Amino acid sequence: MSCLSVSLFPAIINNQMTVREYAHLCKNQGLDGFDLGSILLKNHTPKYVSHLKKEIEEEGIPLIMVTAYPDFTHPEALQRMREFDFLVHDIALASALGAKYLRVTAGQAHPGVSVAEGIEWAINSLKKAAAVSDQYGITLVYENHAKPGVWEYMDFSNPPEIFLKIAEGLRNTSIGINFDTANILVAGHETTLEVLEEVYDKVLTIHVADTASIGKMAPVALGTGLVPFREIFHYLKEKEFNGWLCLEEFGNNGEEGVKQAIDFVRSTWIEA
Repeated sequence: MSCLSVSLFPAIINNQMTVREYAHLCKNQGLDGFDLGSILLKNHTPKYVSHLKKEIEEEGIPLIMVTAYPDFTHPEALQRMREFDFLVHDIALASALGAKYLRVTAGQAHPGVSVAEGIEWAINSLKKAAAVSDQYGITLVYENHAKPGVWEYMDFSNPPEIFLKIAEGLRNTSIGINFDTANILVAGHETTLEVLEEVYDKVLTIHVADTASIGKMAPVALGTGLVPFREIFHYLKEKEFNGWLCLEEFGNNGEEGVKQAIDFVRSTWIEA
């Protein structure tokens, strides 16, 4: 188990909490690793990167996943080129910090971009990125994503039918799947397990996330929303899942919220 505490992002961005302190929190809660958003990494200067890597090593808990937000469905070809270069930077940075996975996205649902165009652009760009990540020893994991705060629009591949087409187009690459437990519901569908079954053989990581609503983004503390965690965990255990459960904690209750999320997932996993 690892944790991406989205509710602590503001504290880290505003220098009220350091990455080391966050890693220490995760270690103290008995997690096996911790995750970071790329927006939390302040720069790529040698001094900063080496210092941060040393702090992580001294805490004795590995960095498992870094989440990035490439936008490969942008209508402008030049911007898609920029997005690719931005992702290459994120791959290099994640590698320098010793991360295992880098979460990637298809891009935003930009007005005027057809489904066929978006699928083609996303698949082609992610395949190119995989050639780079393979060299750096980083595994890309593509997510059935919704919308980060840094985007204007929802994810182009939030609808399951689009997500599945892109996932199929990436099947013969090194890219795995980071399956988000909430985002099928966010897309307005109640077929979470059915979609998970379609891609399970490529699933390396699970974003354990919750939502209070179907058809719109409404992130809540884990276990307080609509996600059928017991059914999902039962399925994973039946399949002998041996990847990572990466808690996407969004309870907005500080460090106590992180502890509550971890306690919920542990107890629910045992019950399943």
